[in-house]
Amino acid sequence: MFLVLFITVICIFLFVRILIVFQTPIQFFSTGQDKGFKFSEIVLLWKLAKEAELEEPLSLYVSVPTLNMAISKIVMDAKANGTESLASTQNFISKLYEYRTKIDLEHENKKGLESTKYLEKGQRLRIILKGKGVFVSEILSVGYELIIRVPLQKNVKVIEGSDWVTHDVSVYLWRKGDAGYVFDTRVTNAGVFQGQSVIYLAHTNQLERAQKRKSVRAECQIYAQLYFLTEDLPDYDAVEIEDGYKCLLEDISEDGAMIRIGGKGKQNIKIKLQFDIDDRLIIMFGIVRAVEFNQELNQSRLHFECLHIEKDMKNKILEFIYRDLSEEKKDELTALAEVEQEGVESGDIREGESEVNTAEENLSPNEVLDIAADSDDSLDSEETIDSSTLFDEENVDTKAAEELANLEIPFESRSIE
Repeated sequence: MFLVLFITVICIFLFVRILIVFQTPIQFFSTGQDKGFKFSEIVLLWKLAKEAELEEPLSLYVSVPTLNMAISKIVMDAKANGTESLASTQNFISKLYEYRTKIDLEHENKKGLESTKYLEKGQRLRIILKGKGVFVSEILSVGYELIIRVPLQKNVKVIEGSDWVTHDVSVYLWRKGDAGYVFDTRVTNAGVFQGQSVIYLAHTNQLERAQKRKSVRAECQIYAQLYFLTEDLPDYDAVEIEDGYKCLLEDISEDGAMIRIGGKGKQNIKIKLQFDIDDRLIIMFGIVRAVEFNQELNQSRLHFECLHIEKDMKNKILEFIYRDLSEEKKDELTALAEVEQEGVESGDIREGESEVNTAEENLSPNEVLDIAADSDDSLDSEETIDSSTLFDEENVDTKAAEELANLEIPFESRSIE
């Protein structure tokens, strides 16, 4: 009897021990299955997490910067071993980008913080000083100004308080029970407060809060050829050989672009865009949802919604967008990742959620137009419009449309067509 009891206790002990030892991989694989990844894909993600020596492998499912790393590694490996063009590879990359966009954009619609005056003592901050990286600090007092500890970098005071004075900084924070915020301000003074070295930040009412957007877009300067679609069912595989209207893409996302072109544009015109990214041909089919016309320059900005794009081309656009973000906004992504992790630890963010984008009320006029014009229309359901109607006849300027001679002139006087 004693032997049976002893063996039972040992088995229970071993079982518990196994659960403890393998708790992380078990959680990782079960979470991956919940997110819709195949077992083989989860194995690859686990391998990436171990190669990167992530302390928290689960961060691959909740952290945008960590997932960026994984996607970049998979894309580079696929190019190196010649499997980039395989359907299975493109499907996996597409799934990763889709998931990355999801955690980058989803949010809870909560009332935002209106002023830094409502921040509280003890609030942790991430401070970005341009060219110097990300620092950590904490609010000690909220009064006429914000009084914060002299920011540290990797727990080391690399910049003395007096050297912060007059510098403009970007501040990131997670407000417990609410959301992530970012604001820009200036360091007004330095000194000692309650026996601690501090710096003083000017208050501001201009805080940006994470909010849902349809997609992540990146500014760009990409020349493209624009063609009018006159058939109800276009040939998605056709590559145009003849030149179309020369235009400039000012920003781009997986589901649209901001196009500058000569002449006065019209809404609800079906078009096809053809251009290169890193010597890779990209073809997008879609519709002009809204138009901004600059009468002085006789140019238009077309808010283009993409309704069809091949998966590998879409992945190339996403690679371009996120590569740009990782190279030019490394500090911002680092600060956002740390702030986001605070939200996860506090329980304010559920798995798969992120608060990293600007509030809708703070969007630019271009982005507001994109949202207002959004609909469920498709290429097949749109009324066919002859190509000659893209521009009003009295405003057609062929030279401007073809050469865009005034691209360097600021686009100011706007009217919505």
